[in-house]
Amino acid sequence: MNSRERILTTLDHREPDRVPFDLAGTTWTGIAKGAYQKLRMFLGKDPEEPVWSDVIQQIVIPSDEILKILEVDTRGLFPLTSHNWDVYDKLTDKGDNWEYHDEWSFTHHFPKTGGLWFSLVKHPMENIVPDVNEISRFNWPAASDKERIKGLREKAVRFKEQGKIVMLKGLCTGIFEMHQRFRGMTNALVDPLLYPEFSDLLIGKIADLKIEFWTIALAELADIVDVIAEADDYGTQESQLIDPDHFRLYYKPHITRIIEAMRKNAPSAKIMFHSCGNVRPIIPDFIEMGVNILNPVHINAAGMEPYQLKKDFGKDIVFWGGGVDTQKILARGTPVEVSDDVAKNIDALAPGGGFVFAAVHNIQSEVPPQNIISMVESIRKFQ
Repeated sequence: MNSRERILTTLDHREPDRVPFDLAGTTWTGIAKGAYQKLRMFLGKDPEEPVWSDVIQQIVIPSDEILKILEVDTRGLFPLTSHNWDVYDKLTDKGDNWEYHDEWSFTHHFPKTGGLWFSLVKHPMENIVPDVNEISRFNWPAASDKERIKGLREKAVRFKEQGKIVMLKGLCTGIFEMHQRFRGMTNALVDPLLYPEFSDLLIGKIADLKIEFWTIALAELADIVDVIAEADDYGTQESQLIDPDHFRLYYKPHITRIIEAMRKNAPSAKIMFHSCGNVRPIIPDFIEMGVNILNPVHINAAGMEPYQLKKDFGKDIVFWGGGVDTQKILARGTPVEVSDDVAKNIDALAPGGGFVFAAVHNIQSEVPPQNIISMVESIRKFQ
């Protein structure tokens, strides 16, 4: 099987010839600049100028040469967004930090010393008195700007000719997380209860912009993309950020609208949904909404034990991720511990298909290259 056949087989809940491997197909299954440059040196390659999928997270797109060495089955398409659209050209000097104002009017800082990623430091609607008129007055980004997808079709054609699965991410992070970025965490948690009309209009506007983006992007790319990806983080290490019924009442209807628009505009593509942490109580909701693929499969969060997840949901949803723990084992374990973790998780999630190997989340800068190589070798070893 080639890469496309391999992943299409597992997406159909049938076992492929070997476990498929995704690295850098999305901005949740990627690799940070620091880890990537160390990996290149370990492989005897010179450092290279970063090609960014996500400047804010400092996630890079590895070269074709490295992706081939690692036998990666996926290739990602990354539209121009606030996380990768000329970010370095828009920085201002703020003493100890570089400051970036993005198209959503969010303010980010990157420390000049020891910085590993940009952090959000200012929320544009945090201190306003909630008023529905604020929604119409706000200077919203042009979600349907076709410049965002310029050149992506040509890349997709090339990837498909290489026999790879083609993945496309969306305009921005999820509607709940965007709510937090606009209003700050505290306000976002109580807005639906204290200011229901304002809250629903804000959430709905973000969803509308996402739909605008997907409409123009898929008009150009629907016939050539295999996986289209949305996200929203609802889990913590132990539980959920909001009560599942809160999710169902205030956010699920809008996510459903987004997914329905994605499905309408790309009926043949599979829909991935990324949500970190313990999301076990709302996995049935994801399935009901039409999600085909769950990422990242946060295996070391409460409720996310991989054998039980496979038993309970493996017939209804594909697990994309959960291949190795990125928080402790990949970052600070030995190569043997990495290999053992990979073996355990493949044993839990791969039988019967419906599994694509990826780390639980992006490979961060502190991860030693020896552990990355151990991970890759172990994917091939434990089939």
